[in-house]
Amino acid sequence: MQPVNVNAPKVLVVDDSFTDLSLIAGPLWASGFNVVTAVDGDEAIEKAASELPNCIVLDVVLPKQNGFQVCRRLKRMDGLAQIPIILLSGKNTPQDRHWGMQQGADVYLTKPFKSEDLIASVRSLI
Repeated sequence: MQPVNVNAPKVLVVDDSFTDLSLIAGPLWASGFNVVTAVDGDEAIEKAASELPNCIVLDVVLPKQNGFQVCRRLKRMDGLAQIPIILLSGKNTPQDRHWGMQQGADVYLTKPFKSEDLIASVRSLI
């Protein structure tokens, strides 16, 4: 894990797969972001409220609350609604993408993803 740089933007990464969590968090750390992680929908909401990240990268398929539910809840919460959300999912039909954007996502990326695309999306939102 990279040391925390207090001046660097903070990104909350939410995924229930340790492998995917590493594939997402690693390039973000390497690009100089502070990364906080969560492994389910409930923890995502708790960490968003306590950490106040600059951006959230959110998997769709999660235990407890799925990413669509988490996104919708965060976008309705005072103090959290302005945080940009990138939904990252293996669900890649036009309907999935449309539904994700309807829930308040700022960007919808599909797995597998290119690290450069993820980093560019995070930078464009912060």
